[in-house]
Amino acid sequence: MWDLWMRRALALAALAEGRTSPNPLVGALVLNREGRLVGEGFHARSGEPHAEVGALAQAGTAAAGGTLIVTLEPCCHHGRTPPCTRAVLQAGVVRVVVALEDPDPRVAGGGIAQLRQAGVEVITGVLRQEAAEQNRAFLHRVRTGRPWGVLKWAMGLDGRTALPNGASQWISGADSRRWVHQLRAGCDAVLVGGGTVRADDPLLTSRGHRDPEPLRVVLSSGLDLPAEAQLWDTASAATLVAHGPEAAGKQAPNGPERLELEQCEPLPLMQHLAARGCNQVLWECGPELAAAAIRQGCVQEVAAVLAPKLMGGTRARTPLGELGFTAMDQVLSGAWQPPRPIGDDWLLSLRLGG
Repeated sequence: MWDLWMRRALALAALAEGRTSPNPLVGALVLNREGRLVGEGFHARSGEPHAEVGALAQAGTAAAGGTLIVTLEPCCHHGRTPPCTRAVLQAGVVRVVVALEDPDPRVAGGGIAQLRQAGVEVITGVLRQEAAEQNRAFLHRVRTGRPWGVLKWAMGLDGRTALPNGASQWISGADSRRWVHQLRAGCDAVLVGGGTVRADDPLLTSRGHRDPEPLRVVLSSGLDLPAEAQLWDTASAATLVAHGPEAAGKQAPNGPERLELEQCEPLPLMQHLAARGCNQVLWECGPELAAAAIRQGCVQEVAAVLAPKLMGGTRARTPLGELGFTAMDQVLSGAWQPPRPIGDDWLLSLRLGG
């Protein structure tokens, strides 16, 4: 009987996609004792009131004796905001319906236990799978210490991502390029290598779909980067240039933040971005860096835009560099996500795990 209300709470949570990191997406509803909707809310941004608090505030005294429906276990610790369990108990609700337990060690069942100890009926697992899918990036970061990685590329029907001379603008159509802007808006960081900066001079913003814009990250082993590039202008979006110890004495571009890693590899960079609170990152890099990210477990999802074009050329670029496989029983396999058209193109998504 709670599924319909939980779907509404999940829809509320989705309104803040891309804006809550390092926090999860959370939506909440309050029903009064007669079962009528009297309050709803969602967590809009890190540092702002949590979904439960907003919904309870809207409900006011009508929450007493009623039910709180929430997509994630209420927190029971002091962070940038007070614990939600306190607000729940003060409101006088008698029942809490939860989709998913929070794996954050500061919560991890403690919120549910606290409510039950206070005499509140707690029902768990309502649309658990849907809630876990919605918060897959947050759950992955908490459990692994790395953001959820999405690797995106555009290619022709023959699998080429550029012509033999390197030309690649534009493989996909205008609708697909607008979709990429929305994809970036749902990510906390967008990553490329130095080769992409030299070849394409990308901007890597969401074109206003997100405020602030996602962090733009360049991973460059030797800091062999152009003096002038769109990424170095940080007025509209922040940029981080990451490198290894071998480039410690070299000059980095003016403007971006600089980060020296112990190794110039995807994994330590991902660990750093997770520590900064990034739940989801987008890889828009060349084939060698993409292959390294996959080898080091930094890619959980591949999003390939397939254009109705044949590009040809035996030396033409393909999406991935060497992965080291020598037999078909070694190759990576994943689960298809439902394909969908974007203008004249198709979006093919493969979930590698997480």
